[in-house]
Amino acid sequence: MNQRLTLVVPCYNEAGRLDIAAFERALHARPALDLLFVDDGSRDGTGQMLAALVARSAGRAGVLTLAANSGKGEAVRQGVLAALDRAPDWVGYWDADLATPLDALADFAVVSGRPGVEVIIGSRVKLLGRNITRQAHRHYAGRVFATAASLALGIPVYDTQCGAKLFRAGARTRELFQAPFASRWVFDVELLDRLLAQAGGDRRRVAEERIYELALRSWHHQPGSKLRPRDILRAALDLWRVYRRRVR
Repeated sequence: MNQRLTLVVPCYNEAGRLDIAAFERALHARPALDLLFVDDGSRDGTGQMLAALVARSAGRAGVLTLAANSGKGEAVRQGVLAALDRAPDWVGYWDADLATPLDALADFAVVSGRPGVEVIIGSRVKLLGRNITRQAHRHYAGRVFATAASLALGIPVYDTQCGAKLFRAGARTRELFQAPFASRWVFDVELLDRLLAQAGGDRRRVAEERIYELALRSWHHQPGSKLRPRDILRAALDLWRVYRRRVR
């Protein structure tokens, strides 16, 4: 990607699994890449690790520190708004655990050159020749969620929840992130809903023209994340709210 990309990486108590070396390799391999980490009120050594990385990055990495834990959606939102102030060509967010390896940016770069594409979302499709490793119960729960998300949004989308997404920088993207998300659990779905509502007209046509789902070559579930029953219930309620806003 020759165009400038600022990648937002939300972090909350990631000291035990933050692969600093991988981020430094990405900066070395991709001269057009900048990193903006958002320390979402971490209480471990995350802040110190990030500060050390920033000090070695020659200005290509930064840290936005939130005083208290605000949740991934708010960390991403504030990070993207700050990233847009750097005037890149593209902004995006990427999970700190690197379940999607940073090598995938090469495939995102190819798609970024397609006319009309404004959003590129990673998609964890287990195809022959792809290295997608997910726990079975998470895979099947994910398929149920994806079906519900598609119904809520009114578009056929395979994977809304993958933590690797890029957006063409500009006024429209800033507008998408301007207001806080109503949902703490399915902000990715809410974000896509904002994009579709912003464009107006036929949602399927808008999605086909502006959104590109990129089947990842590699994705590995990382230990440390937990899916609790109450989280599932909250996510279901948030999806229902997205659907109600669309149809009313």
